Amino acid sequence: MDKKHNFLRIGLLCATIFLTACGNLPRGAGLQNEVLKVKQDEEYIADSFAVAEVTRALLPVYAEWPRVNDYHYSWIKRQKQPANRIIAPGDTVSVVIWANEENGLLTSGAERSVAMPDLRVSSGGRIFLPYIDEVKISGMSPEHAREIIQEKYETVTPAAQVQLSLVEGRAREVSLVGGVGSPGTFPLPDQDYTVLSLLSAGGGVDDGLENPQIRLHRSGKIYGTSVSRLYDTPSLDTTLRGGDKVIVQGDSRYFLSLGATGTEARHVFPKDHLTAIEAMSIIGGVSDSRADPKGILVLRQYPAKYVDPLKAGPPNARMVFTIDLTTADGLFSAGQFRIQPGDLVYGTESPVTKARTIFGLIGSAFGVVNTAAAL
Repeated sequence: MDKKHNFLRIGLLCATIFLTACGNLPRGAGLQNEVLKVKQDEEYIADSFAVAEVTRALLPVYAEWPRVNDYHYSWIKRQKQPANRIIAPGDTVSVVIWANEENGLLTSGAERSVAMPDLRVSSGGRIFLPYIDEVKISGMSPEHAREIIQEKYETVTPAAQVQLSLVEGRAREVSLVGGVGSPGTFPLPDQDYTVLSLLSAGGGVDDGLENPQIRLHRSGKIYGTSVSRLYDTPSLDTTLRGGDKVIVQGDSRYFLSLGATGTEARHVFPKDHLTAIEAMSIIGGVSDSRADPKGILVLRQYPAKYVDPLKAGPPNARMVFTIDLTTADGLFSAGQFRIQPGDLVYGTESPVTKARTIFGLIGSAFGVVNTAAAL
């Protein structure tokens, strides 16, 4: 009787395990139908989110929707300039005048030259020189300015020869801030000095930056692009101006991965544009033993101002895009669907996983029963 009684007790225990397993199995992710289910109670309303399939037919529609949490900086194309130095207001020039006269206006006795150092170019672009008054030299190359000054001095000192040297003022400097080997302030060596030339002068971009970004501060405005885009498009290698400030920093945009994915983490954008397929590759795909390849979800929150079902906007502020990786259309479409900063890529769990776990528990339970019955 004791053996029979124990057998019944074990059978009841197995039944309890089975019933418990059916509803309370521990899982790392929800099933697709669970995640997309709308609960009708006090905490949820029927339109709490909208579901949209990622298919070839719908990709053009999604492409018209606004971008969220993304950069909206414009950039300035290169404006090629003559590769020479141009005198500007605020610069400093030094002038040396040579003359052959023993007792001339500028020289006397054994002296054959007179030096006039550190002549600051006025806001009007002029410098003052003895006997010839003010001379406008801004907008000229140093060589042209030297010729102009020499011509004027030849009218008062025959056979005069002029030397001129230029030191650019702070208005002819640019600043390189962070993200490079040697940040600092750099003078513009000529009129055709570009952003990439400045990065090179600063020791190059730090290798540790993920998808490094350029921010150009000019005249109270901010322009932006990525370093890789400058490398790939020479016409975007912007010509710098005096007073420009260039900042190099890593890309701050990111997306998240959770559920039955290869990794559950925060991922920085490694490039300017990222597709769903590329995002799946970054997170290591999905778990072979747990994930439902028909249930890859991309959750995105749109600002309320963008919600406009009748126009080019999402039908709901909370959108769930579904991707089926078991079809060719789903795979191709995922390769064109862009991930946006702040998106959550969620891998749902396969129903087969739950069934497999339940059957495993049942098998284990019956194993216990058979062992008990054999005693």
